[in-house]
Amino acid sequence: MPDPRAGWSQGDRALAAGKLMLAWVALLWLLEIVDVATGHALDGLGVTPRDPSELADVVPSSFVHFGFAHLLANTVPLLVLGFLAALSGLRRFLLVAALIIVVDGLGVWLVAPEHSNTAGASGVIFGLFGFLLVSGVVERRAFGVLAGVLVAAVWGGSILAGLAPTQTGVSWQGHLTGLLAGVAAAFLFRRRPEAGRALTAP
Repeated sequence: MPDPRAGWSQGDRALAAGKLMLAWVALLWLLEIVDVATGHALDGLGVTPRDPSELADVVPSSFVHFGFAHLLANTVPLLVLGFLAALSGLRRFLLVAALIIVVDGLGVWLVAPEHSNTAGASGVIFGLFGFLLVSGVVERRAFGVLAGVLVAAVWGGSILAGLAPTQTGVSWQGHLTGLLAGVAAAFLFRRRPEAGRALTAP
């Protein structure tokens, strides 16, 4: 299958990545508006663990939030991390995001506390963080390494805090499974550097 990025300039890639992430975030805000307008009817799309019927909510749970404050807290990191991850190719980014969403949702279903209801894009954010942190090193690309260092400097502290089991009202289980899924995605969907092109910008 031909590479749809063939012949694309870096500006083209950045524009496509930006449009994709703006559309993703716009969808999340639209869903939250619908949720509020319907008396929080969409909150039921969160994952309640170990109930077989809740497996249907594994994917939708990443797209709904418990209020605008919850969504606002996820908006900027999702935009930035998603944009950086999508710069290396939209097709690969969609595969990475799909893997993170499914693994994160299944992880929550398996290990979250009884009677909890987990939703939101934070698992995806942690997954993209893990992907960016590892993929540059795995692929030996300077841009990827720089992106990993940048996201670690900006969000490393909050990521570590989000993994602490002592926090109340925060799904550290979802954060951890998302992070592990992102690291796995960096290996599963890695691009092998061409001869003589290691540690170069994509």
